Amino acid sequence: MRNSGLFPKLAWQSIRNNRKFYLPYILALLGDVAAIYIMNALVKDPGAANITPGRPNGYMYVSMFMNLGMVIAFLFSAVFVLYINGFLMKQRKKGLGLYNILGMGKGHIAVVLVVETVYIGIAGIVGGLAVGLLLHKLVSLCLHKTMNMPVPFGFYICWDGMAQTALLFALLLGAALLVNLNRVRVANPIELLRSGNVGEREPRTRWLLTLLGVGTLGAGYYIAVKTKTGVEAIMWYFVAVFLVIIGTYCLFTAVSVFILKALRANKSFYYKTSHFIGVSGMLYRMKQNAVGLANICILCTMVMVMLSGTLSLYLGTEDIIRQQYPGDINVKVYYVPDPEDPEDPFDPEAMLSLQKGFVESQGVTVTKAWTNRELGFGAGLRSDGTYTTDRFSDGTVGSVVSMTVLSEADYTALTGEALGLKPGEAAVYGAAGDTLTIRWTVAHEGRELGQSTFSVVKKLREDPTSSPMIAQMVTVVVPDEETVSELWELQAEAYGVSRSNMLWYAHLDVDCDEAMLETLEARYEEAVEDDSFYDGTGSWYSSRWDLRSEGAAETYGLAGGFLFLGIFLGFIFILATVLIIYYKQISEGYEDKERFEIMQKVGLSRGEVKRSIH
Repeated sequence: MRNSGLFPKLAWQSIRNNRKFYLPYILALLGDVAAIYIMNALVKDPGAANITPGRPNGYMYVSMFMNLGMVIAFLFSAVFVLYINGFLMKQRKKGLGLYNILGMGKGHIAVVLVVETVYIGIAGIVGGLAVGLLLHKLVSLCLHKTMNMPVPFGFYICWDGMAQTALLFALLLGAALLVNLNRVRVANPIELLRSGNVGEREPRTRWLLTLLGVGTLGAGYYIAVKTKTGVEAIMWYFVAVFLVIIGTYCLFTAVSVFILKALRANKSFYYKTSHFIGVSGMLYRMKQNAVGLANICILCTMVMVMLSGTLSLYLGTEDIIRQQYPGDINVKVYYVPDPEDPEDPFDPEAMLSLQKGFVESQGVTVTKAWTNRELGFGAGLRSDGTYTTDRFSDGTVGSVVSMTVLSEADYTALTGEALGLKPGEAAVYGAAGDTLTIRWTVAHEGRELGQSTFSVVKKLREDPTSSPMIAQMVTVVVPDEETVSELWELQAEAYGVSRSNMLWYAHLDVDCDEAMLETLEARYEEAVEDDSFYDGTGSWYSSRWDLRSEGAAETYGLAGGFLFLGIFLGFIFILATVLIIYYKQISEGYEDKERFEIMQKVGLSRGEVKRSIH
């Protein structure tokens, strides 16, 4: 063993002879390294920070999504590498045992394993970094295209990213090597040689595990069905996912054994050649198979959920933008219907005239203008189906409801649909029942000031307002503006200093490009610095401009980032699923080879063996 060149030759020979196992492993490692380097380079590309003039959050979104992707991808890579490493060592046991029998000490075997790891690391890490360098620009193009942002020019090599990625995967391969060295240290050479002949005990039917699986799986799906709002989804999503994963593992492990034993108990089914071999073989190895099958099931589900969820979000982005930003320019004014100076109330007509006049004074034509106003406040849903302004009281169920009230005239201006509501009637979105009752209760006191009840004559399919859809939304369309004002006074009395202001919107469509819109906004911000700019519009609380182009950039930045991350991680999970199936089939094939040869020797035909395998 003094020949120092022997160990590298043995390591290379081992990899070459077992290439059907090592080649997919190296290719998967190469893909993971390339993916993490690309995400690292996208974050650190100096051109990415300067690609979004007027969009300060653009680079933040790129950084946020790629950093999140790197963490998820590396954690998954760690689990995946250690998982596949276990398959490789299982196939190498006989070879390592033979080395020991032929005179190599465990120290010498350890050196061979170290050299093998170095070879794998060079091929996987260096090759992955090379692939990452080649694909970085293409991936950057796809990312910025989905996020509706311009692509930075130039070719960038992220040396820091290369060093960090190489170090992370070197540590990961080092951890796998330590696991292998420990296996060699504690193993007996004879046990290694006979490892393929060690049988497994018949798994028992585990009723507790079966009940746990049914319970956790049912609880996970119950949460999914009952969750109605974005806030609840954020709160319960990971809980539901955890329960479903636990339930899947339990059901694959316990219920599969129960079914196989039930098939074995059916004598007319079991005592047939193909059934006998298939059921008995699966029963004795089901513990190992169940975990592998559950892994495959969960990974496939993760891919489908990620791709369908992120793609649905991205495809619905335009509808979200149109709802939240109906006009090219959207003016929002908060005001109080009964100001301290009642002789100078807010004048919506004067405010609209001022906004249109300013835009046209800049040489831009206003092609369409419309307005609406609404009242928004929080409420709690009671168990009897009524709503209360004491939204955190013990009598409420579920999360806080965001309630919006607008007049029929404003609804018609937004949708073009006339409802013909009469006094006491309402059209409602997001609420059940034939009547809608609001209890005006002073928060933390329980003192009820009165109730407002409406007969629901129409259920709206879509929310006509531009309110965000994170919370549970209830929109109430009432007959006239007088009713809206009455409801505002009631909620102001119930909430006191925490009362809501009225919201007035003006939406302007203009005949100009995005660059001119940004110029208009800058000039508007300069103009409002003059205290006399708003003279004649009355008394109000605050005002702001929102451009559809800016809202679209923000929304597409988020939706496009999610879509890209879903596709990127989906690719990694699909790669892992394919390799798990590959190694599972290969390892089981080698395990079954000798068993089926014995069956042929005791009388089974080759055709019967093939049918059993299928």
